[in-house]
Amino acid sequence: MEVIAEAADGDEAVKLAKRLKPDVIVMDSAMPRMSGLVATRQILEIYPEAAVLILSMHSEETLVRQALEAGAKGYILKNAVDLGLQTAVRKAAAGDIVLDPQITQSASWRGERSPTLTERELEILEHIVAGESNKEIARTLGLSANTVAVHRANIMDALGVRNTAELVVYAIRNGLVSLP
Repeated sequence: MEVIAEAADGDEAVKLAKRLKPDVIVMDSAMPRMSGLVATRQILEIYPEAAVLILSMHSEETLVRQALEAGAKGYILKNAVDLGLQTAVRKAAAGDIVLDPQITQSASWRGERSPTLTERELEILEHIVAGESNKEIARTLGLSANTVAVHRANIMDALGVRNTAELVVYAIRNGLVSLP
């Protein structure tokens, strides 16, 4: 086992994965500029053979589910890293799904419907948490303000929150966004 690179943010992780094509990528869920979930999706689009292990301090079901749906082969908690990261990397390289022992697999991860966000919704959520208005988000992403408003409503509906303050708190508590 050999570490061949380390990325400072999600953008760099995507570029390094594309160039180096590692067998296993250990991805921090809370990376600057681009979340680990978004980076994972982008990496697996261009390099589907990679096995991505998400490393996080959050054990909430929503984030674990989002990671697995993004294509990650596993989810390991940071507080347990020294207990089995090498084993987790080997299992992911062999194609196994690896969940930290502290995380119990719920029925929703096995296929029952539960709220998930698309890559675009996660991207918009990061802008919302940064305090941007629909118009500002639209300008940045090249969308209409109405499209952003629809995405915002869909995000809030999927997560079961009623207003922007609840949305921001939920996103931060559940590790759905990376804070600058």
